[in-house]
Amino acid sequence: MDEVFLKQVKRFLDDYEIALYTEHLSWCSDEGHLYDLLPIPFTEQAVRHVAARIRRSQDILERRIAVENASYYVAPPEAEMSESEFITRVLEQADCDLHLDVNNVYVNSVNFAFDPWQFIAALPAGRVAYMHVAGHYQEAADLLVDTHGATVIDPVWRLLARTYTHLGTPPTLLERDFNLPPLDDLLAEVNHIQALQAQHREVGHKRLSR
Repeated sequence: MDEVFLKQVKRFLDDYEIALYTEHLSWCSDEGHLYDLLPIPFTEQAVRHVAARIRRSQDILERRIAVENASYYVAPPEAEMSESEFITRVLEQADCDLHLDVNNVYVNSVNFAFDPWQFIAALPAGRVAYMHVAGHYQEAADLLVDTHGATVIDPVWRLLARTYTHLGTPPTLLERDFNLPPLDDLLAEVNHIQALQAQHREVGHKRLSR
């Protein structure tokens, strides 16, 4: 575990008064940093290992962090549980929060043939601190690649809206890394996020006032 790096991150977070630090829940090193999102085996041993490292990271950073569900393209070997069960057990044992990437859920659901809504509904809603939404590339009917280089598609927007209904409206970031369109097009997507959040906050307010 690169504790020197974590201490540098802590200084950065403190210097710039950053409220929330998140990191991908993925395999990140093998005698050096791996700059790709490789899936962690969904096993009880991996739950204990990852949760311990998150707890140690939180001790060094002196703050609670959130971990992000990652996109992946090879199924982890020797799975003892589903991905949603794995994530939930890590969150509970580490006592950390969840950074929910809705597009990653959708991408994985197409690539590995599962219901994205059932996946999100199985996660602990109370631990979601932050969210992502993004576009992706369709390589084939059963292969999507999480590129952050395209507009968000309608099924992902619908999944985001249903997620807001389920867990409220955490801060949500639109990810776009390349193939940047005109600014007005990006702002239209950001405005769509804000409109969905406003709609679901209004619905929630009406429910509470009854």
